Amino acid sequence: MTKTHFGFADVEETEKASKVAQVFHSVANKYDLMNDFMSLGLHRVWKKWAITCAQVKPGQAVLDIAGGTGDLAAAFARAAQWGNHAEAEIWLSDINASMLGAGRDRLLDHGLTLPCVQFDAEAIPFPSNHFDIVSVAFGLRNMTYKEAALSEMLRVIKPGGKVLVLEFSQPERILQSLYDTYSFKVLPWLGEKIAKDAASYRYLAESIRVHPDAETLKGMMLGLGYAEVDVHRLSGGIVALHIGVKY
Repeated sequence: MTKTHFGFADVEETEKASKVAQVFHSVANKYDLMNDFMSLGLHRVWKKWAITCAQVKPGQAVLDIAGGTGDLAAAFARAAQWGNHAEAEIWLSDINASMLGAGRDRLLDHGLTLPCVQFDAEAIPFPSNHFDIVSVAFGLRNMTYKEAALSEMLRVIKPGGKVLVLEFSQPERILQSLYDTYSFKVLPWLGEKIAKDAASYRYLAESIRVHPDAETLKGMMLGLGYAEVDVHRLSGGIVALHIGVKY
């Protein structure tokens, strides 16, 4: 059997998806609150930058993968004039039923009855050349077969379309010591105090360390056939936004 990373642990590839699912089933109800605490509110700034870079236009089709509680999908729906423009199409998706349910409920609270679909990003159930924009925010690092997921995202965007990958990355060296202390001391403590789950947040910190850095991820995307990949390093490299284009 082939091994893969689950944080710092090595697990069978066939086991990773279920282990990641357990993490997000556990944290779904406190996900937004914990994001605010963990990032000191910066996750909202990072997502706003991704939304700005997406440049969604009225009537476009957008797929948000690993969309969590729906904040990106809601912003895309407003930009595409979903509900008022006949051609606008916005989908919220996630592999995790608990996260998808939380996202659906949050969208409904805001009066948005967007279609929600549960699937594995390594096998996207949409036709080729369908979407103008595909986004994934803080979800790629949890996928077992990242290349397969990135290839699927490329497949379903139209020529001229964009794939946006917003993900934690490796910070500048000057920040590394402080970042490590925060990740492995403060985050599990916050997880225990707020979500009653230190282990899940320890995994999330570990998963960042084994995820490809910004340049490696860019090379991976180019190797899969993306025509161009633009990289935006944010907050000293703690987060990177990759924008891949299909010709």
